[in-house]
Amino acid sequence: MQQVYGYIRVSTRDQNEERQVIAMREFGVPEKNMVIDKQSGKNFARPGYRRLVKKLKPADTLVIKSIDRLGRNYDDVLEQWRLLTKEKQVDIVVLDMPLLDTRKGRDLIGTLISDIVLQLLSYVAQTEREFIHRRKASRPPKRAASSSAVDRKIALRTTKSSRRRGVRAVCPHVLRRSSSA
Repeated sequence: MQQVYGYIRVSTRDQNEERQVIAMREFGVPEKNMVIDKQSGKNFARPGYRRLVKKLKPADTLVIKSIDRLGRNYDDVLEQWRLLTKEKQVDIVVLDMPLLDTRKGRDLIGTLISDIVLQLLSYVAQTEREFIHRRKASRPPKRAASSSAVDRKIALRTTKSSRRRGVRAVCPHVLRRSSSA
């Protein structure tokens, strides 16, 4: 008996998967057949995904919200797509990209179009992952707030006379302390 499964992935425990769950419900995926991973898409070493692949049988359908929810590594996404569609003979539906619905267009032109779209979207997913990684790496490290860090900040104070003029004056003793530190 063919089954419909939904695969849901968010990158961290803090992210909310509700948007994907709603999309799965609207498609008709039973709650018991929804698999959720809260892990990076850099590879396929995800426990929920591994269990799901073992469950899948020929003629089953795997539903994902978008290709980047499957994974963010170009080569791995293409390999998993091949494994699922060719070896396991599972249909895949990508909700955000109807061209990647393997239930339709099984002729040569349909296969060619879906292969091109899959390669393009897999490339975009990996590029986005690399961009996120570079952006995180370029951020300055967070420092813990300490009294010396507070001392180094230039403090501003408002004097009576400057208040009337709307001007702030720099506290000279803080400047001296921070420049000698």
